[in-house]
Amino acid sequence: MDSSFKYSEVRVFAPASVANVSCGFDVMGFALGAPGDEIVVRSTDSKDVTIAAITGDEGVLPAKAEKNTASVAVRALLDHLNIDAGIEIEVHKQMPLGSGLGSSAASSAGAVLAANHMLGSPLSRNELLPFAAEGERVACGTAHYDNVGPSLLGGFVFIRSSDPADIFNLPFPEKLHAAVVHPQIEIKTEDTRKILRKDISLEQAVIQWGNVGGLVAGFMNKDLDLISRSMKDVIIEPVRSVLIPGYDSVKEAALNAGAVGAGIAGSGPSIFALTADRDTAEAVLKAMKSALDNVGLPSDEYLSAINTKGAEVIDVKE
Repeated sequence: MDSSFKYSEVRVFAPASVANVSCGFDVMGFALGAPGDEIVVRSTDSKDVTIAAITGDEGVLPAKAEKNTASVAVRALLDHLNIDAGIEIEVHKQMPLGSGLGSSAASSAGAVLAANHMLGSPLSRNELLPFAAEGERVACGTAHYDNVGPSLLGGFVFIRSSDPADIFNLPFPEKLHAAVVHPQIEIKTEDTRKILRKDISLEQAVIQWGNVGGLVAGFMNKDLDLISRSMKDVIIEPVRSVLIPGYDSVKEAALNAGAVGAGIAGSGPSIFALTADRDTAEAVLKAMKSALDNVGLPSDEYLSAINTKGAEVIDVKE
């Protein structure tokens, strides 16, 4: 084992995440308890970063190191630290691809946390964020933080700036839960970005700014009514929702069942709802699934409290 490494192998669980949170396009996100990915990194005698195995992806993800989010992120980390050592990576996907739940971000976040831990944790989690974001760049063309931030840091994350990175956690009501339905269709982030309007009206911008400010204040003050009033997106959701069959009926079902608010998870097609507690989340999830059933779309369902830990080291080998 290279002397740079404290451990020969590290296994990490990295959670799925919901980006945007309605009006917070590219500047907000939160971590789920499940699903997520398991990432294994281990030292090798070579000087390369390689992908040793990928499972759970049905052969879709690239095994070439320069194209895989996990290996790109680890390579960026090692180059930053001037470490000339070899690492091989196993990516065990335990979440759907193209779901809007931060699949690529979970892989890159888990990989950099694992590699950093193997090196004796020279960097903080916040310091790891830019390297995880490099994995996002290879996945969808931009190094954005609204999925890697929650996956690494846990909780609700706000991105004040991406360049330079200025990212921090927000407080939130402790009993808040998320209900998520994933219609079994795939929507690629790069495709959904292409359909977004390049110009918006000043009126729309002012409405959106007000909602983002209200949402942040709602979380910080743990004010469910303010959170609910602020979870309205007048810019992104109207464009992207047309790609999700039955979206309006699913959102309406969630709100009628007691959700604080609901919206598109990331670029979709998953739809999320926030609720005041677990019991309400169970009722909301049932209503959302029923609405999808009515339009003939099978779905996966997830229910969890907000994951405050983010990615976790679950096993190490000396």
